[in-house]
Amino acid sequence: MTGAWYMVSVLMVAYMFSFIDRSILSLLVSPIRNDLQISDTQFSLLHGIAFAIFYTGLGIPIARLADRYSRKHIISIGIVVWSFATAVCGLAKNFIQLFSARMMVGVGEAALSPAAYSMITDSFPKSQLGRAMAVYNTGVFFGVGLAYVIGGLVVSAVADITITGLPIVEEIKGWQLTFFIVGLPGLLIALFCVTLREPVRGYVNEEQIPVRQILRFMRSNWATFVTHFFGFAALTLYFNGFMAWAPALINRRFDLPTGEAGIYLGYIVLVFATAGILAGGWVTDWFGRKGHTNAPMRTGLIAAIALIPLGVMAPLMPNLTWTLVAFCPLMFFISFPWAAAATAIQIVSPGRMRAQVSALYLFIVNLTGIGFGPTAVALFTDYVFGDDNALPYSLAIVGPLSAGLATILLFLGLKPFAASIARTQ
Repeated sequence: MTGAWYMVSVLMVAYMFSFIDRSILSLLVSPIRNDLQISDTQFSLLHGIAFAIFYTGLGIPIARLADRYSRKHIISIGIVVWSFATAVCGLAKNFIQLFSARMMVGVGEAALSPAAYSMITDSFPKSQLGRAMAVYNTGVFFGVGLAYVIGGLVVSAVADITITGLPIVEEIKGWQLTFFIVGLPGLLIALFCVTLREPVRGYVNEEQIPVRQILRFMRSNWATFVTHFFGFAALTLYFNGFMAWAPALINRRFDLPTGEAGIYLGYIVLVFATAGILAGGWVTDWFGRKGHTNAPMRTGLIAAIALIPLGVMAPLMPNLTWTLVAFCPLMFFISFPWAAAATAIQIVSPGRMRAQVSALYLFIVNLTGIGFGPTAVALFTDYVFGDDNALPYSLAIVGPLSAGLATILLFLGLKPFAASIARTQ
């Protein structure tokens, strides 16, 4: 079991680096907008849909490979691709170039979670799976937190730096240098992933399951998968929309430099979001011990209900101190459901389908959340209010609407999920 926890720890660090690389963009809103002459909506496309196109689209074919071939090697290759692509973002000179580089970051990161979920599930008994998934998913919030803290320090340190006289690219500005600093260290994690022991799969027959058989299984449990996929997708939209614009919110509302805002936010994320996801994993296991077979859906429902009032309050607090205080419970509950969401897929799906069903789940939630979360907020700012300083109101609308939809869907999914578990068993 020690080896299994070592594996989870390495995968968690890989997940952490993936979120550092994808989230660092949030601290670079002002310099990128100024240099590339783009709007909030265009910036949101760089943050969201550019990354999500291949991140979501490649997840399913990569998962099919993960159900048959070496999962640790698939993960290692993915890390190399996204780390180089993050560094390449630092060479971009216009919107199209940065958009293309962000697409390649998504290509690399698509390899991680479907294979990691499969490895973790084959390494732990069901009674510990919620906690194991929680530890892995802390990588999200360690990554976002460190992206804010380290990124804030880096952004502040290199803000006024311009390196000139370079061949081909001619010059590199501070925001471009940031991508090199955060991207290239990820290559070391690829080496650690190669050292992992490939766990014995929870099934014997290595024959690839046809897609039509997986779709037939999901169709017979349609209510479970519709409410789970789209309920957690709504929460993912909330999470990505808020995290993409939180530093800019503080910068625009309280005139705090983005680097300094990132440091404050980073510490809040590291403490409260990490506590939230671990608590969510523990609560899921606790519900399970009490005999609730729909434990993961209950955990998600708790988070969705809590996020409705918090989503209104946090962006509209009257001063910086109260805003940061309100961010603490918001970060706790914004992270609370994610171990449960992943656990639900693993326990409701037969062994040889897990990676591919996980990939379908990730396709839906990430296309919705990563692809449209930042843009949903930006569209309100640019086209409803028409004012950059209206960002707090955009967040106060998009967040609670998403959480309210998630509340309805996850509540409706409680009974179907329990019925699906009974059929699977």
